[in-house]
Amino acid sequence: MPTWLATTLSFARRLGWAAILVVAVDLVLALFAQYLTPYSPTAQDLMSANQTFSAAHLLGTDHLGRDTLSRLIAGSQTTLVAVVVVVLLAMLIGVVIGTISGYVGGWIDEIVMRAVDFMLSVPSLIVALAMIGIFGLGYWNMVAALTIAWIPSYARITRGVVVATVHQPHIESLWVLGASRTRLIALHLVPTALRSILVYASVDAGVLALAIATLSFLGLGIQPPMSEWGEMFVDAMPYLDVSPRQIVLPGLALTLTVAGFNYLGERLAALDAPRAISGRTLRNRLATAQKLLVSRTMP
Repeated sequence: MPTWLATTLSFARRLGWAAILVVAVDLVLALFAQYLTPYSPTAQDLMSANQTFSAAHLLGTDHLGRDTLSRLIAGSQTTLVAVVVVVLLAMLIGVVIGTISGYVGGWIDEIVMRAVDFMLSVPSLIVALAMIGIFGLGYWNMVAALTIAWIPSYARITRGVVVATVHQPHIESLWVLGASRTRLIALHLVPTALRSILVYASVDAGVLALAIATLSFLGLGIQPPMSEWGEMFVDAMPYLDVSPRQIVLPGLALTLTVAGFNYLGERLAALDAPRAISGRTLRNRLATAQKLLVSRTMP
């Protein structure tokens, strides 16, 4: 087996196949949703309303005759695109703010961190609701509101890592040797912060998916006829007794997505944790050391 393939498989096993499978399926659906939906997710056919599982509609239809499978796939694209955009923008802005605050220190750090602490004292969803009240309804307005609400968390984490790293002996040595601020920040401080940020972001993706579904359920996020899992909950509520699958299916999709991202974050965090050496590995290492010792002591 090629070395690169063995390394990739070992890394995948450490991450967990379940998490990789769920996240990979979500990403494929998000990228190719328009090619995978058997019907248009917004096409209505009242003659086929509330149909159960069938060959024509594998997961049935809703009260307007729209194909449930198509709406689930389109909903995954709607959710995942918003999650990726919010995480990337919040991470980018938060890392910049946290790095500057932690590296410069002094009164700039105090002002920035007090503002961050104030925003963190208010639940992120409340901040997002306030921003939606300012920006108005709409998909991209919701994305902008969630981005603003999620920036303080990334700024706080980045600042903590930078403050802990900037006084390390190797950073001070580089400073004494004449390394520029740009080099220290770009090659040493930011990469160190990104390791913690990526673990947090993988878990935060699941939280964001829940936040998007919550805003859509409240009528403040995705607007009809756009498909989204939370919006599917709202549409199906009056028909819960007649067709409970219309709530169960999007709920299951949301649960699997959140669980997949949470497990992925847990496994990413475990990559840096020290691992116990198995008895077989320890015996092999001892045998190798003994052979090396014997070969060196023999004339």
